[in-house]
Amino acid sequence: MHDALAWADEGPGRVHDLFLTDAVADRHPDLERRADAAGIRVARVTDRAAARLSDTVTPQGVAAVCTTVTVDLDTALPAAPRLVTVLVGVADPGNAGTVIRTSDAAGADAVVVAGNAVDPHNPKCVRASMGSLFHVPVAAERDVDAVLDALRARGLTLLAADGRGDTVLDAGADALLGAPTAWLFGSEAHGLDDRTAAAADHRVRVPIHGRAESLNLATAAAVCLYASARAHHR
Repeated sequence: MHDALAWADEGPGRVHDLFLTDAVADRHPDLERRADAAGIRVARVTDRAAARLSDTVTPQGVAAVCTTVTVDLDTALPAAPRLVTVLVGVADPGNAGTVIRTSDAAGADAVVVAGNAVDPHNPKCVRASMGSLFHVPVAAERDVDAVLDALRARGLTLLAADGRGDTVLDAGADALLGAPTAWLFGSEAHGLDDRTAAAADHRVRVPIHGRAESLNLATAAAVCLYASARAHHR
């Protein structure tokens, strides 16, 4: 909730209402103070009402009504980005939220949810992002070609995460990773579709040294994004 209130401080009208139980208000008195200062309506609610406002098994006793977080593609992408995450057709909200969180931690400039993919406002995605949805610009764009064109126009090298890729993500890839990069990640079940993978500048695979068949999407994204972050911060 602190992340949502910090996001509200960056612009008016972003958070409209804050609902919290007496127990939460007593533990975190700063929540009401910050909401009042930002002009956000605050209401104390019962535990039962808080549970109705939440879709979790164990509600936390606090909820906020916010405006939508996603922005258009041009707004999300800065003029000269260094690292961008693109989720193409990713359907699982938990994975999407985790990748948004990892992108934030790795210093990505933006996250783009492309194609027929999960809504970043899905409650499970919001929870999995652990507040990072309020930290990093997130765009949702169904036209994958428009996304790729926008990334190229900003000078980004397109890297497709592909278990069958010719380029191995190891020390030999450092020169490639040091350039401004957009990582393309596909769906959990099928990975990137052939057309999108073929449009990338390089297909990159994470080496698997054991007997596992593949890596979870969020795990693979963490490996790839931090490899780029390491190259950028050397």
